[in-house]
Amino acid sequence: MTIWVDADACPVVIKEILFRAAERTQTETLLVANQPLRTPASRFVRSLVVSSGFDEADNEIVLRVQPGDLVVTADIPLAADVIAKGAEALNPRGEVYSGENIRQRLNMRDFMDTMRASGVQSGGPPPLGAREKQAFANGLDSYLARHKGRS
Repeated sequence: MTIWVDADACPVVIKEILFRAAERTQTETLLVANQPLRTPASRFVRSLVVSSGFDEADNEIVLRVQPGDLVVTADIPLAADVIAKGAEALNPRGEVYSGENIRQRLNMRDFMDTMRASGVQSGGPPPLGAREKQAFANGLDSYLARHKGRS
């Protein structure tokens, strides 16, 4: 079992939660990004630098992810791809992407892209707050509890 992190846009506070969980549960955690990342000295946490092209990190994660792995990402198309491969996906705000909800999330994303392309300003997501950090930590703990001993 591996935790894959779409790390280019992952908030620092979420990475810190992941680092602590990796150590506590001795779970391999791999941060994939287009640039070098600072990671703690740990045998469970590594980073992988990929080419700096569009979706390179996403493509590398999809190529390497295995059924049962977890991918931490806010990228809905990436979440859909890893779910199709039998992995699980969790966004940094604690939302679990699943086979039951990913189609709806993709449709909403496409709708919002169309709105932005037509000139509608929608703004970005609100800042990550304590509630979202706790939801992420709870989602991560739930995943780790379900997969403990399976690696």
